[in-house]
Amino acid sequence: MKQRIIGFDLARAYAILGMFIVNFNTVFGSLTDKEGLSGFLNLFNGNSSTIFVMLAGMGVSLFTTKGLSQLDLRTSQRGIILKRSWFLFFFGLLFYLWWPADILHFYGGYMHLAALILFVPKRYYLVAAGLAIAVFHLLFVLVPFDTGWNFETFQYADFLTIEGFLRNTFYNGWNPIFPWVAYFFVGQYLGRLNWQNSVTVRNTIVIGLLLLLPTQLLQHYAPLITSNSDVLQYIQADYLPPFLPFMLSTMGFGMVVIGISMRIGEKVAEYRIAKVLATMGKLTLTHYVSHITIGFIFLAIITGKPLDEQIMELPDTPPVVILLFAIGYFMVSCLLSHLWLKKFSNGPLETLMRKISG
Repeated sequence: MKQRIIGFDLARAYAILGMFIVNFNTVFGSLTDKEGLSGFLNLFNGNSSTIFVMLAGMGVSLFTTKGLSQLDLRTSQRGIILKRSWFLFFFGLLFYLWWPADILHFYGGYMHLAALILFVPKRYYLVAAGLAIAVFHLLFVLVPFDTGWNFETFQYADFLTIEGFLRNTFYNGWNPIFPWVAYFFVGQYLGRLNWQNSVTVRNTIVIGLLLLLPTQLLQHYAPLITSNSDVLQYIQADYLPPFLPFMLSTMGFGMVVIGISMRIGEKVAEYRIAKVLATMGKLTLTHYVSHITIGFIFLAIITGKPLDEQIMELPDTPPVVILLFAIGYFMVSCLLSHLWLKKFSNGPLETLMRKISG
């Protein structure tokens, strides 16, 4: 159990580093430059967020494991998950005022839907994931994906209207419930597996590779297969819109990272560096909020850039600066997490959520 938890937290630590790189690069760097070091930074787009969502789904399944056999626990466990979903939803909406690309309110939506199917046989999680992806593709046929968006500035025009909010939340926001809840459902499925069995770890890595590699090859060689611009867009779309090839590729990558992290956890569980890295995963919510506030402020000071809309019109920060700052911020966060957990059992925001939701 101890090794298993360290493996999960190592996966979260990797995703946190990726999250730092992605968000620092989104605001201060370039999302369109695919060459050199800037291209390397853009490889993290999508992958870190998907791992977080999958791990969140796994966490919900692990938290509710006893409810599978103890029927009297089901109501209370479902109640806790629902309360946490509403906490994340409303906290995320408040945080949206600072960070329009917030994912927390989407998390709240994922968890709320997950609460409806907490105790079903695990195969139904995969069915639900498939349905979520299908619903997105149906919506794409019915509603133009760019509705509400200005993709030059990445501003969403009518988020604060009922129609715009619902469209953004369920269909074409940064991490909309459809299809992104599919990652959460797949995570729930993974959380129901026996991770103390080495076969589970091996199969997760193998299946992840079987999803990742063919999709990556298809995306790379697509121009040789077809010249149809619509087909190429569908195959090669990256994050926005989240078409099926993107979903399969990132889902596969997430499974590989989770499986490898579990394997590493088995080998290095007692090493000090592993324990320090694992502390990062225990303060995920706190680190998410802190790097978008404190991290942005420090990087703005270093680069001399304002934290307002003018930043989009200024020259991009060199990618080496963004990468070094992200690594440095990650290392400092590791140290602070380690020191914090010597005195407290959870991070500050995690504690607040637990006090409210149980």
